[in-house]
Amino acid sequence: MNLATILEGHPDGATALLTRGRSITYGELRDQVAQMRGGLVRAGVERGDRVAIVAANNRVFVVAYLAILGVGAVAVPLNPGSPSAELRSQLSAVDVRIAIVGPSGRDAMAALGQGSVPVEQVYVAAGVDLPGGRPLDQLLGGEPAPVVDTADDDLAVLIFTAGTAGAPRAAMLSHGNLRSNLEQVQAHPSRRITADDVTFGVLPTFHIFGLNVALDLALFAGSSILLVERFDPASALDSIRDHGVTVVAGAPPMYQAWVALPEADPAAFSTVRIAVSGAAPLPPAVAAAFEQRFGVPVHEGYGLTEASPVVTSSVVGQRARHGSIGVPVPGVEVRLVDADGEDALAGDEGEIWVRGPNVFKGYWGDAEATAAAITPDGWLRTGDVAVVDGDGFLYIVDRVKDLIIVSGFNVYPAEVEEVLRDHPGIDDVAVVGMPHPHSGETVKAFVVQKPGFHLEEDQVIEFCAGRLARYKCPTKVTFVDELPVSNAGKLLRRELRAS
Repeated sequence: MNLATILEGHPDGATALLTRGRSITYGELRDQVAQMRGGLVRAGVERGDRVAIVAANNRVFVVAYLAILGVGAVAVPLNPGSPSAELRSQLSAVDVRIAIVGPSGRDAMAALGQGSVPVEQVYVAAGVDLPGGRPLDQLLGGEPAPVVDTADDDLAVLIFTAGTAGAPRAAMLSHGNLRSNLEQVQAHPSRRITADDVTFGVLPTFHIFGLNVALDLALFAGSSILLVERFDPASALDSIRDHGVTVVAGAPPMYQAWVALPEADPAAFSTVRIAVSGAAPLPPAVAAAFEQRFGVPVHEGYGLTEASPVVTSSVVGQRARHGSIGVPVPGVEVRLVDADGEDALAGDEGEIWVRGPNVFKGYWGDAEATAAAITPDGWLRTGDVAVVDGDGFLYIVDRVKDLIIVSGFNVYPAEVEEVLRDHPGIDDVAVVGMPHPHSGETVKAFVVQKPGFHLEEDQVIEFCAGRLARYKCPTKVTFVDELPVSNAGKLLRRELRAS
């Protein structure tokens, strides 16, 4: 069944979106999506074509996303704040045919240069001046088109992620993957969303957490979602209070920011019944401080893009187990596996393996990485290490892979290192994650300079800033004479982390 049908069956007059001070009902949203489906068909979009969305959390994104799915094409949500080099690479990597650009994506697309955008057509939202761009209204002015039938295995979305097995690549999520995860979350008795709920939708929709856990889940339940394009802790509290938000899905830096806000109104969360945190570990001290100040427990969960994304939830009763990622949601199998590939003994650490209909189809154009991530019998190797207590609650204790998580976003060291090695003054480089009080982790680079060059820290950071999204750029650079390696020549990142 086509995931776009999550819009169906809800009352026409019920509020679907709250965005930019405007309320959009389900009836209005269905009409706009149907019109854009017709526009995409007239533009020549066919089943399986990749259509990018370069927009923030607003109506443009939602209508485009659901319309793309509805015609059987593949939605490719991209970070509108990406530097042009990263954007060009991603558009080319999955052979995007058409790009739909909102106001926040204008600068990144413009920086590509007219004539060098690697797509056939670019449509821009009203008020966006982009050379070569066509008005998005061209896709909204004609006859609507129906939702096409799709199989569960048909590709729905490509999400760029650092992955479980190497450098960033596009994870392939099917209609069945995404829908099954919505059903799994809704089958969790304490995590279920109802039509009366209002979700705070500030998590970016180009990220799987914001896309499927916030946006899709709200629409699947027939509830409302308040779309917020940028997070500001003070204005966020006002919005939560003024709109009677009942569900907050956030990343740890959000809760840290609210705890640190000096004059926050403790009653701002009085309507909130569920507050969940994911995408990165939530420090237990932050969770405890938030609950003490606002009277709402924060329940941590665990997931990853390749699992669509929810694997576990700790929303079990009213008491939050600080530090635990909870128990598997219904319909998801979880194993803890030791270094020999066997089930870890009770009380021992083991890598989290996941199996279920929510596990992705693989990485676009990369059979080797797909085989490394998914076993022949369907288990997804996550690269995260956990232990389980006597009640079945899981606790993350380590990470097998070298992934860095900055404010909930994945950063793979190899991507940053590859960019830095293009600098004419850098002979060698290694990147690691270091603890950070606000973002959880931050990127630190250890740089070996070429003879005769003298670099400053700011020069290295600035070089990255023009080529990578800001959260992937180093915030600290240390210059070293050489990088530590083992006898076999393998880089010893643990020594760098300890230095």
